[in-house]
Amino acid sequence: MNENVSGLSPQVIDGVFDLAREGLSGPLGEMIDAGVPVNTVNPRGDTLLIVAAYQQHPETVAGLLRRGADASVVNAMGQTAISCAVFRDNEPILRLLLDADADPRLGMHSGVDIADQFGLPRMRAVIESYQRD
Repeated sequence: MNENVSGLSPQVIDGVFDLAREGLSGPLGEMIDAGVPVNTVNPRGDTLLIVAAYQQHPETVAGLLRRGADASVVNAMGQTAISCAVFRDNEPILRLLLDADADPRLGMHSGVDIADQFGLPRMRAVIESYQRD
């Protein structure tokens, strides 16, 4: 579940999102281990995982997932980490998220919708290769 940013200074919030955006997995992991919630959200409703997926940092995505990041958060724009990975045509990140049981059909702009809308048949095939119960 998303965790409100209350209790964290704007500088800490900006700092951890910068680390996710830049793919600085080590320092980001240290901040989370020191108490910054892994599912912290910014004003757009993005999580660290969504930002790392959009910026195409597989090591950061993997580290956040290992620390318990929620792989199925939907931001204020109806996007998920999976929809970001599909939009960026990033199969390794898509597979990391699917392995974490993220739902590719979740959100107003789901991964499935993005694959179809932007003509990304390989991304759609990867999604379809993961059977959900």
